[in-house]
Amino acid sequence: MQKILIIKLRYIGDVLLATPTLRAIKAARPDVRVTMMVNRGTEGVLSGNPDIDEILVLDKGSLAAQWRLIVELRRRRFDTVIDLTDGDRSAFLSWISGASVRIGFNDEHRRRGICYSAIVPPQPGLRHRIERDLAALKPLGVPASEQQPKLWLTEEDEAGADQLLNRLGIRRDRPFIILQPGARYWFKAWPAERFAELADRLASEYNCQVLIAGSRDEEALAQRVHEAATSRPVSIAGQTTLKQFAAIAKRASLFVGNDSGAMHIAAAVGAPMVALFGPSNPDEWGPRGGQVQVLYKGLDCRGCFHPTCERGELNCMKQLSVEAVYVASAQLLASGIAPSQNTR
Repeated sequence: MQKILIIKLRYIGDVLLATPTLRAIKAARPDVRVTMMVNRGTEGVLSGNPDIDEILVLDKGSLAAQWRLIVELRRRRFDTVIDLTDGDRSAFLSWISGASVRIGFNDEHRRRGICYSAIVPPQPGLRHRIERDLAALKPLGVPASEQQPKLWLTEEDEAGADQLLNRLGIRRDRPFIILQPGARYWFKAWPAERFAELADRLASEYNCQVLIAGSRDEEALAQRVHEAATSRPVSIAGQTTLKQFAAIAKRASLFVGNDSGAMHIAAAVGAPMVALFGPSNPDEWGPRGGQVQVLYKGLDCRGCFHPTCERGELNCMKQLSVEAVYVASAQLLASGIAPSQNTR
């Protein structure tokens, strides 16, 4: 094993959760050249990672672009491929790479299994995604090491975060918290009006500044929370790079948000966190990092994990009350921020 390709064609959080696998490979074989292939838009969580020698970014473009990718894979002459994606496209890329060792998952016993030289055997019970990824190293005899996702920040990332906070008037002599109302799917999002109510209560009782985070596509959602809250929290949605957001989260006294890539980023930099889960199971997708409080009703959502959830007002996210989220937040804030004198 001299040149290894790791394939993770998923979302930001998935890629970040794969970093312990990269660490294990480099810890066991520092001489191995590690290349990782990810989807466009997720590569930011890997920049500066010392466990990677090269990042390949997959663009889903024309047939000509796909052909150039295949040619490039063949040219690199990988001897080992580990596919952490569990998908048909990545299985094909594993096979077409020409590597003699090709390891992947096929729990559903689909035809893509023929693309691999070794299939990671299914394990009983539910495992966290980090543990699942690390299991792909067993056929190589690489021991699993730490299970903490890692994200590296540069001085430029830190400086950019400070500049934004200064521009928005966020004072350093007062604590601030981050609320993340967005999620990839609507049925994984806590209602915006509840984030607004939570913002008001935390601002009042802990005299803290509240930031509303989100991607550029979530600016309107952040604005809804801002307008609904009488405390007028400050929106940073769409104003940061991925790493600048991480640097801001590292400075926060608390992060409260839905199951999302932002949640995993905040956890990776050690932000105290209240993580709100609905249809996805935190035993598999929960944040790994510092102090974490997970709120999860544990409903059987196999029948509604799609845009046609029929539970209405009884849907899993709406069953998380503002009071429950506030109590969990207060427990994490208790050690770092004393309640203000006007506590109700």
